[in-house]
Amino acid sequence: MTLLYFCLAALDLLGEIDTPALKSRKERCINWIYACQVIGDAQNDTVCGGFKGSTFTGASFDTTKRVYTTQEMGHIAMTYTALACLRILDDDMSRVNKENIVVTLKKLQQPDGSFVPYLGSRESDMRFLYCACAVSTFLNDWRGVNQQAAVSFILNSQNFDGGFAQSPNLESHGGSTYCAIASLSLMSAIPQVLSSPKIRDATIRWLLFRQLSGFNGRPNKPLDTCYSFWIGASLKLLDAYHFVDKAANERFLATTESQMGGFGKEPQSYPDLLHSYLGLAGLAIGDFHDLKSLSPALNIAQHRV
Repeated sequence: MTLLYFCLAALDLLGEIDTPALKSRKERCINWIYACQVIGDAQNDTVCGGFKGSTFTGASFDTTKRVYTTQEMGHIAMTYTALACLRILDDDMSRVNKENIVVTLKKLQQPDGSFVPYLGSRESDMRFLYCACAVSTFLNDWRGVNQQAAVSFILNSQNFDGGFAQSPNLESHGGSTYCAIASLSLMSAIPQVLSSPKIRDATIRWLLFRQLSGFNGRPNKPLDTCYSFWIGASLKLLDAYHFVDKAANERFLATTESQMGGFGKEPQSYPDLLHSYLGLAGLAIGDFHDLKSLSPALNIAQHRV
């Protein structure tokens, strides 16, 4: 599901989704996404709804035709990317079991305000909190998220340097800082958490210090294509992107672009779908040439929001 998201989101930024060549494939993609929908059970705390990552675990598109079972679970990150894909494909989402997802989100939120990706997981951090906020925004239904607890978790994960960690008492990181700021934006809570100019400036300063030519995710780490989005989008949400040296970032991204197409993680590395999309997204944040405008909080083209 995530790989499909990277492909569709990139094609949308390039203005290719609605071309005749791709229009004919839209319905097939939409049907495949719905084949990954898992219907949870409101009465059973061991069954988790939403979307799963692929049909390989049994569904109508599974080549083995294995029988679907209710014990298979959705994953919060796959639910986010599935809904993002449906938005990109201009689906009306009439087949999304909205209530099922809302009930599932309630089950996934932890006492500290964070989220686990599926029931029984021991991972609970900023990534999945962001997914919950994005899913709630796509559904236009926030009943599945205790926003006060979520904001508290984000506050507790901010460090002295202004950055945000995956969880309290961990190191600040570009990816988790994006997830924190984007979540606050979706909850309209940036003024609440970054109310003090001193705190806001510390966060902006930490983000700006990630730029050398391109961006890294932590101090003293190599530059990486994907942080052009994670850091750039965070600064955009804080109305501070004008401090970025866009020309330097574009020069760095040109060194990670492959002759065969796409972007790699670093100069001379092989291209992959993740960095190819996030490289384009990083350029779109800076209004690069003919790329479509990007929603920094939802990470899809702005016209799909």
